Amino acid sequence: MIKRDNYLNSIIPFIDTELIKVLTGVRRSGKSVMLKLIQEYLIEKGVKESQFTTLNFEVLRYEPYLEYHSLIDFLKKEISNSDEKSYIFLDEVQEVKNFEKVINFLLTNYGNRVDIYITSSNTKILSGELATLIGRYISFEIYPFTFSEYVEGRKSVQQEKTNLEYFQAYVVEGGIPFFVFQDLSYQNRLSYLSDIYNSIILKDIIKVENLREPEILRRILNYGMLNSGKSFSANTIKNYLKDNSITASVTTILKYLESIKSAYIFIPLKRYDIQGKRFLATQEKYYIVDHGLRQAVIGRNEQDIELVLENIVLLELIARGYEVFVGKTNQYEIDFVAEKKSQRGLDRIYVQVSYLIASEKTREREFRALKEISDNYKKLVLSLDNFTSDSDGIVHKNIIDWLLDK
Repeated sequence: MIKRDNYLNSIIPFIDTELIKVLTGVRRSGKSVMLKLIQEYLIEKGVKESQFTTLNFEVLRYEPYLEYHSLIDFLKKEISNSDEKSYIFLDEVQEVKNFEKVINFLLTNYGNRVDIYITSSNTKILSGELATLIGRYISFEIYPFTFSEYVEGRKSVQQEKTNLEYFQAYVVEGGIPFFVFQDLSYQNRLSYLSDIYNSIILKDIIKVENLREPEILRRILNYGMLNSGKSFSANTIKNYLKDNSITASVTTILKYLESIKSAYIFIPLKRYDIQGKRFLATQEKYYIVDHGLRQAVIGRNEQDIELVLENIVLLELIARGYEVFVGKTNQYEIDFVAEKKSQRGLDRIYVQVSYLIASEKTREREFRALKEISDNYKKLVLSLDNFTSDSDGIVHKNIIDWLLDK
């Protein structure tokens, strides 16, 4: 099990508080493993394993507790059996109808005698009745493995390879944690990813959102994956569907896009006007939460390497704690504007991503947008070139080296 310190260190300050810890993210991104890592941390701090109550509501033996009265009765018994603090871990809690009433019951009746952790594969968990607990929960979004985590996992189950060989595999396979530790054939890996994709569609979108036209949903998903990292609108999707003999209104398409985002498949990025210091209302970009899913569905990762590289860099920036936007200067576009608050103030990086900078023309294209930015924040060009050279204060690094740089 890989110790995902970036997430664990964010969660630790809230352990043993009355805040509900909500772990969200796409299906199979590692939320259940994070619960185990939290438990391991607690044991190291002296908490007894007998103080844990863990239920995964996608496991058949917990089916009797999908009815919230039964779940409350079960938890009452668990808590009353000990005079010590109880740590409650409810995995994929959205499967329990009216689960919010269970949370309210625990908080109202036990207060700081319980410490509650829940996971879900749909953002709907943070709306509705749970939203009335504003100030009483904190959420953490869990993503699939970054490249460095992927390498660490693969090294534990196979003969060590070069970083380039690992990266070539990661470009195609992505970072869904389970199969990183399995010695599966390429075809079996794609089959596993396809199964996850279909589960997301059925359990986390169609079932939760009560959608009636699954074919429209699949077509929109395919279009979004094919155009990951590109700007598109509901109107462009409408025309794409029309070309495929499917009629759908802009309203329907927007509804389905929101449903897809709720299941964490797409990562929407706003556009930020760097000179004007304002967000733009149009041309939002969408990226895929795991490029391995893209390969399983449309099979074009190696052909669309530029888009996949951007996607990988975005996931790494998010894992490092940055909030990310698409940048716009007067004339050009910046792939990513990444920022987070630090002790020194605002930490911002401007990032351009390229496959190879094989000519002076390509170099000029990738560097020119960054040169137009007049502030003193770090400017970074990432590519797969083995030999890199900085220019005018702009740092040029190999993507693999940057991804592995702790």
